[in-house]
Amino acid sequence: MASAKIVRDPASISYLNQREAAEIDEILMGPLGFSVDQLMELAGLSVATSIAEVYKPTEHNRVLAICGPGNNGGDGLVAARHLHHFGYRPFICYPKRTAKALYNGLVTQLESLSVPFISVEDLPADLSTSFDIVVDAMFGFSFHGHRVQEKCSPRPPFDDLIQRLVALENPNEKNEKSTAIVSIDIPSGWHVEEGDLSGKGIKPHMLGSSRMVLLKGFDADGFVWYTNYESQKAHQLSENPRAALLFYWDALNRQVRIEGPVQKVSGEESEQYFHSRPRRSQIGAIVSKQSTVIPGRQFLYQRQEELEAKYLDGSTIPKPKYWGGYRLKPEVFEFWQGQPSRLHDRLRYDPQSIDGKKAWKIDRLSP
Repeated sequence: MASAKIVRDPASISYLNQREAAEIDEILMGPLGFSVDQLMELAGLSVATSIAEVYKPTEHNRVLAICGPGNNGGDGLVAARHLHHFGYRPFICYPKRTAKALYNGLVTQLESLSVPFISVEDLPADLSTSFDIVVDAMFGFSFHGHRVQEKCSPRPPFDDLIQRLVALENPNEKNEKSTAIVSIDIPSGWHVEEGDLSGKGIKPHMLGSSRMVLLKGFDADGFVWYTNYESQKAHQLSENPRAALLFYWDALNRQVRIEGPVQKVSGEESEQYFHSRPRRSQIGAIVSKQSTVIPGRQFLYQRQEELEAKYLDGSTIPKPKYWGGYRLKPEVFEFWQGQPSRLHDRLRYDPQSIDGKKAWKIDRLSP
């Protein structure tokens, strides 16, 4: 699920600390069996999909991706490749390239698509004169920087690049349309656990945010999943009740994207599903105050043991009020099949009513 979060009030943002972010990666690449390149592909695709949902290529066509040397930069490279296929004109600034096969492969893919790479020296001083969107993919959850008067200080040339993004908050009066800043994971230069320490950091227009959720069902009314209504994704959906579901099959080079409005399922439907789950999963839903900071895993285990003892007699476990389902009502389906020539197949299906009957309007999109 990809959700485009438009940042209006920075104080409303909640954060993962570095340890929590690392634990998520350990789970994904450990028991769940994901590789770094798979996660990077999914992250970059989610960012590109979110951008396409908010900023249409007809109005915001020129995209500059500023990529750092780590995984966050890799996400930016992948996002730029997908944006190219979505009809945008991406440009890459990649000043500190990483000499690893994964990153070299991403560079080769972009070069094969004739996506321009621009050096820091060749960038305009005012980025708003040449770009409609800037993707901030310099630093992610691993960034701490070094302390200078209680501030995080990125190393050159990223310190200068960050200041150019900060300057975009005050657009030139000659420009009718301001340049949008899209940050991946966290605005570059922010301390990963303490945020914008100086108060003078990047204030992005959008934070790329995606989740892996377990689809529990679908019918004529839409696609359903369940979660905590007080989680970060729930807060984002309350602000922007739209999302895109992405099903990706790496081995088949195939994906299906479904977008539409999202609303909560009925209390009765959530109640029925909650009590169909294994009792341990029901207890897990009560234990986890999703997205809140906890002192460690032992805290979860202790709470789990307390609840298991409480309901040892087999009595009904009450569904928490803050737990339930969401349903995405599909408005658009897109089926994508990759081709070796890079001339991929993209078919968009729009449900329409023709002469009182439901029908599909099918468009073939340029790759």
